Amino acid sequence: MRQLPLLIASDPAHTFETFVAGGNALALQHLRGLTRQAAPVLLWGPSGAGKTHLLRGLAGSVQQQGGRVSWFSAGDDLPWQFDEGDTLIVLDGCDAFDEAEQHAAFALFVQATTHGIPVAAAARVPPIDLPLREDLRTRLGWGHIFAIEPLGESEARGALRREADRRGIFLSDDVMDYLLTRFSRDLKHLMRLLDRLDEFALAHKRAITVPLLKQMLAEEGPEPT
Repeated sequence: MRQLPLLIASDPAHTFETFVAGGNALALQHLRGLTRQAAPVLLWGPSGAGKTHLLRGLAGSVQQQGGRVSWFSAGDDLPWQFDEGDTLIVLDGCDAFDEAEQHAAFALFVQATTHGIPVAAAARVPPIDLPLREDLRTRLGWGHIFAIEPLGESEARGALRREADRRGIFLSDDVMDYLLTRFSRDLKHLMRLLDRLDEFALAHKRAITVPLLKQMLAEEGPEPT
C-alpha cells in the first residue's frame, strides 16, 4: 500500500518559522529555496538535532503551495509506490532502512529523478558511512549534503521558549535551567518533556514550576511509560 501524503501543513510545531537555525542557517536557506527539478538533498546529524523538523517544514511549505508530498520512513509498510503527481519525496531515517526498504527507496529515487521530482532525505550519519546498498548510498550522496548541528544551550533555551509561547504556557527561568542542566539538549527529548509537563500541569491544575516538574518525574519517571 502506498504511503499516504502527510497533512503536514496544519502542524504549527514543525515549520521553517519555528526552527531555531543556530549553526544550520545554510541548510534552512537551501530548503526554503528548493524548487522542482532541484538536486536531491541529504540532512545528516544526531537524533534530535532537527533533521525531521526541517523535512516537515519543507513538506508543509510544499503543501501550502498546492504541492503533494509522499513521506517514507524506516518501518513503514511496503510496497512504497511512486506517484508522478508528487511534488516532493521524503526519505526519513535512511540509515535504518532494511534490505527491502533500501530496494524500495532506490526505485523511488530513480523514478523521482526521471520525473524531475526532488528528493529530500535524512540520516544520522554522512553518506560515506551509510550502511546501505552502494547504488542507494551513492545517489543519496551526489546532491546537496548538510550536517545538522545540535543546538547550543542558548539556542535550545530559545527553542523551548518559542514552543512554550506557542502553547500559551509560561516557563520560568528556574524551570528552563532545570530542564537544560539535567537533561540532554536533544530537542526531540526536550519537546517530549514539555509535552508531558504541559499535560501534567493541566491535569493537576497547577502552574509549571520546578516542584511540579520534580513531582512529575517522581511519579512518572524520566521517560514516558
